[in-house]
Amino acid sequence: MLRIAYIISVISILLFISCTPESIDSSKKAYTDFPQEQELKARTIRLDTALFRYPSRLHVRDGKAVVLDLHGTDYFFHTFSYPDFRYLSSFGRRGDAPQDMLSAENFRWNGAFLWTLDSNKSELTRFGFALSGDSLLRQEAVNLDKDILRALDFVMCEDSTFIIPDYSGDSRFCKVCRDGKLMHKFGVIPTVNEDALQNARPALAQAWRSFIDYNPRNGILAVATQLGEVLEIYNLKDSTHVVCMGPHGEPEFQVSGGYGIPTGIMGFSDVQVTDRAIYAVFHGRSFKDIAQDARNGINHLDGGQFIYVFSLAGKPLKKYVLDHYICGIMVDELNGVIYATDVNRDEPILEFDISCFEM
Repeated sequence: MLRIAYIISVISILLFISCTPESIDSSKKAYTDFPQEQELKARTIRLDTALFRYPSRLHVRDGKAVVLDLHGTDYFFHTFSYPDFRYLSSFGRRGDAPQDMLSAENFRWNGAFLWTLDSNKSELTRFGFALSGDSLLRQEAVNLDKDILRALDFVMCEDSTFIIPDYSGDSRFCKVCRDGKLMHKFGVIPTVNEDALQNARPALAQAWRSFIDYNPRNGILAVATQLGEVLEIYNLKDSTHVVCMGPHGEPEFQVSGGYGIPTGIMGFSDVQVTDRAIYAVFHGRSFKDIAQDARNGINHLDGGQFIYVFSLAGKPLKKYVLDHYICGIMVDELNGVIYATDVNRDEPILEFDISCFEM
């Protein structure tokens, strides 16, 4: 019996190890440019109401479009019919009451439901449509494990778990079960900065803050750094990991008071994994130039002017050059359009036609 118990314990340990970062097969790729470049001109979507202060994210599902207003006065989220963008309702009230939200970082569709993330309350909330189909009602709140440091983004995985970036610096992601408990961590920050890995992991994790997206149909988790120019691709079906490094390299920063202070460039601001490709909004401005222009009284528009397109394996495919500066995107490959949010305009929803361009 003791021998059987020992064998079972060894098998359990091996099964546990198979879920840890060591089981991920990583490779690195460098790119310098894109084989195709196209200019895109936007069409402004005329809305029937004025709502937004800083519309940062846009997601669509089943004839509904929801826009996240990062600095919303009364509500963080606004629902529209899609594709005509007729205003329907607002939800996610901003306030201090138990069912109000203190902040909103992102939101994700999961079937007929929509999940939101409030980092200040460390809470995920599930909303569902009312019988009328026009408004979303709060149905459930999940408190995140105290071992998860300030969640700033999330995706749904397997309908029952969440993947959340890890800002302790010990790993890349936390996998969290349906009730908010931390299951395990996986991945590592793919940096060559050994000194930061040894002595300043939290600051390193801050500098490597990334925007993420996951497509359950192909198992691709894309990770785009806010600083520098790094796109990571985790294939959760075959446990492979590709690091795509652009000309601006990995995030650059200095450590001050335990925090990572950016010194390089503004990188990506949004990423989306479709069934065919990965789309990411890229900025490319250096903080040095931004600061110098500010001293000279030059204020730049907020956002990025490029959309980079990669294959699901990380191969650079195309660079779109936009006539507007944008923050977030929603790619509708079926209809050949990209919708984007422009925080610099009173009419902030834009449409770019990509139907005439082949990948």
